[in-house]
Amino acid sequence: MDEIKDGEEIVAIGELAKSLDLTTRTLRYWEEVGIIASVPRSDGATRGYTPYFVRRIRFIMRLKELGLTIKEMQDLYVAYGEAKETERMIPRLVEILDEHTVMIDEKMARLALLRKDLVDYRQKIIAKFSLSQGR
Repeated sequence: MDEIKDGEEIVAIGELAKSLDLTTRTLRYWEEVGIIASVPRSDGATRGYTPYFVRRIRFIMRLKELGLTIKEMQDLYVAYGEAKETERMIPRLVEILDEHTVMIDEKMARLALLRKDLVDYRQKIIAKFSLSQGR
């Protein structure tokens, strides 16, 4: 799946970074930490990405938008394995998404409490100000 097929277009790192609104450093970093890969390069060649790698990078970008950490993405990559078995990755992805949903729910509950405290405090200030003004 990640092998170069005849006639398959290889996108250079700079071109890909620009098209995805990323930096080349981000792509290199993701490769260094093992959550993406590029096609094998000959000496001095520019990093390149096949359509498979581009789809994978888009998937990583989506996971990042969902709040997954690099470590969680590394775990998914391991779960996906060298055999490229989606069936192995999906249960782990669902587990990670469930964990993030719980974290978001907890954060939303804390924010709702904070909002209530702010509104209550505001009301107390208004009441106090109105009382002191009336004297």
